This record gives sequence, structure tokens and C-alpha cells, in this order.
Amino acid sequence: MERETNIIDRNEGRRLIQEATYRQVGNLRKTQSFDAELIIRGKLYDFSVGRVMGILNATPDSFYSSSRCQDAAEACRRAGAMLEAGADILDIGGCSTRPGASLPSAEEEIERLRPVLEAIREKYPDAVISVDTFRSKVARECAERWQVDIINDISGGLFDPEMAPTVAETGCGYVLMHTRGLPDDMATRTDYADGVVAGVLRETAFRVDEFRQAGVCNIIIDPGFGFAKTIEQNYELLDRLDAFKIFDAPILAGVSRKSMIWRPLGISPEEALPGTTALGMASLMKGASILRVHDVEAAIQTVKVFRLLQASTERQENVIDIISREDFAER
Repeated sequence: MERETNIIDRNEGRRLIQEATYRQVGNLRKTQSFDAELIIRGKLYDFSVGRVMGILNATPDSFYSSSRCQDAAEACRRAGAMLEAGADILDIGGCSTRPGASLPSAEEEIERLRPVLEAIREKYPDAVISVDTFRSKVARECAERWQVDIINDISGGLFDPEMAPTVAETGCGYVLMHTRGLPDDMATRTDYADGVVAGVLRETAFRVDEFRQAGVCNIIIDPGFGFAKTIEQNYELLDRLDAFKIFDAPILAGVSRKSMIWRPLGISPEEALPGTTALGMASLMKGASILRVHDVEAAIQTVKVFRLLQASTERQENVIDIISREDFAER
């Protein structure tokens, strides 16, 4: 009972800290753009510079076999390597959602996550941890027992109506991903009457509104590459990724080693790192704030190169602005 009380106190404290911080920056939000910032661990976390989320799967059947690590010691080793390489967030999942995968029960999913989260949280207490789940029961357990910071939900709350109030109560950040249908039938649900970009924006808007109405402040938008989209639609969505800035929230791009890369190239997921790196840079240039990847070191290099390019662009814009003002003054 004492342990349960402590857990409740910690989560209530985190919620109160978040509310207080939002009040403090509320006046600034009236005049400045904060579309790439969230509050994590009571602090304003800047996503405008590009962040990397490393993938760890406590599953036996995730589509990319090298991401699987059911052994706690191995998961801890990989987490340490990702953090050392520069990962900003660790995304840990206990349920594969690839087509044809066998879905575990909520209890089995928690049991898969338990040793991995316990080991990582004990060794890396300050790590920002996301748990990849579409179940509110799993989300609550992970938030209360292992103080995960973010819930990454591939269904955007569609699979579990209790997800929105659960996330609001725990004070966690929330990755709201767009999808249609279940993993086994989403490939047949790719008909968007007004085009994929307009359709995904419209459907995402309904989900965002529901979560914000429930009191969820820290939302990250994921367009859901590969989920209820054809290969062509994935690229159309990536080309218009900047349209998702309308939600005034960080944008996550999850394209790592997905079939939109390896299938048209006639290769395997294991051979898709160069393509992943290319799409990572394209995502950043189109407005992504977070790259969710299997290969952290490569993604960190991509982000660093993007920042160099971004800085150069800003310098050139400043020079052009100065020249324009001087030219105007002379006239």
C-alpha cells in the first residue's frame, strides 16, 4: 500500500509540475511559436532542433529482427549504446503490430515489458522513455510502475476509448499516430476520397481534438507511414509532411526500414539503412521534429548534418534580410 501511495504521489506531482509550467509559458505562447516544444519531467523540451527516438522491441516477432531483445540484460546493453550514441528518447514495445502478428493479452504485454523497463529505468533513471502500446491498461501500468514519460499509440486512441483519460491522468506525453482498421485489414483501407493528405489531416484532427478535450497537453503527431497507406501514398504524405504543422505539435517520422523503402527497391529490411537515412533527412527538411529509428548512430549523423544545413539557411536569410532593408532605406 505504501508503494502504491508513493506511485500516486509521484504521478500527481508530475501532473502539477506540468500544469504550473504551462501556466508560466502561457503568456509567451500568445506571441511566440512553441509548436515543437513539450513538457517532459517538468521541463520544457525543445524538439525544434531535431530529436532521435531509438527503437527497442521486447517482442519475438517485430518485423525487423535486429530490434528484438526480450532479455533484460541485452535490452539494457542496447539502451545504453543508444543513449551513448545520442538518442534523446528510448521507445520500448511489447506488442508487434505488423500484419499477421499474434497479439498478446494486456497481461502478457506487461510481462514482456516488465523486466526490460525495470532494468533500463534502474540503470538509466534520467532516460526519457516511451512505451509503444495501444492499451490504456498497459500505458497506466508503465507510467505508474516505471515512470515512463511518453505513450506511443499506433491507433491514436481508436483501439481503446480509455486511452485519452488515462494519458491525461498520468501526465505522460502522447504520440498520436494515424491509422485505419486493425493491422490485419489496414492494407485494404487506403481509399481517401479527397486524397491521402487531406484525409489523414481530417481524421487526425478529430483524434487531436478528443485528446486535447480530455486534458492531454503534450501531443506528438505521427502521420502513420505504412499504416493504411499504399507505398505511393506514403511518399505523397512525406512530401506534404509540413502540412501537419497545423496541429501546433512536434511531428514524428517513423519510416525506419519500412516497406515503403525496401519493397520498391527490391531489397530486405536489413539492407534498408541507406534508404532510411535518405528519408530521415527528407523528413527533417519537411518539418519532422523526431526521427523514430532502429539505427541511432546513423540518425544522429543525419540530424547533425541537417542542423548544419539549417544554420546555413538561417545565415543566408539574415543576409538577404539585411540587404533588403538597406536597399529599401536607400530608396
